[in-house]
Amino acid sequence: MQQIKVVFGDITAVEVDVIVNAANSSLMGGGGVDGAIHRAAGPALAAECWEIVQRQGKLPTGEAIITGAGNIPVKHIIHTVGPIWRGGHADEPALLASCYRNSLLLADRYELESIAFPNISTGIYGYPPELAADIALTAVRETLPQLLHIKRVLFVCFNQENVKLYENGLQSC
Repeated sequence: MQQIKVVFGDITAVEVDVIVNAANSSLMGGGGVDGAIHRAAGPALAAECWEIVQRQGKLPTGEAIITGAGNIPVKHIIHTVGPIWRGGHADEPALLASCYRNSLLLADRYELESIAFPNISTGIYGYPPELAADIALTAVRETLPQLLHIKRVLFVCFNQENVKLYENGLQSC
């Protein structure tokens, strides 16, 4: 039985197999959740991300890659680049859904059972939280039936407003 839950807190402190980083295309850390994950993981994560970018270039929006977790007590970190909000007319909904779908597919390929997502693109990328929550929940609900290994999905919210949006979205299904 697969389960979707919403929690308030620090994504670097949840007990799951893999956490998702709302990364920038350079994978080098930045503000918000990306910076928090890089700080918590330590220099090993930055070194691994640097090697990936040197080998394959910047990560395109909507795509996902997996790395080690450095000092964070999870098996892996999946990095995905969310879209910058441009009013909804630059394919942002499809790109945001791809972040969730590609992260889940990658976690399942690595036979991981639990995954934690932040609120991708709702910080400095400016995506309206209520729209992002609907897209995230829909993408996860549509992708979960295709997966063999994922049993638990957590949405880790950084504020109570997002907790309520996700809880309301879960109740309305």
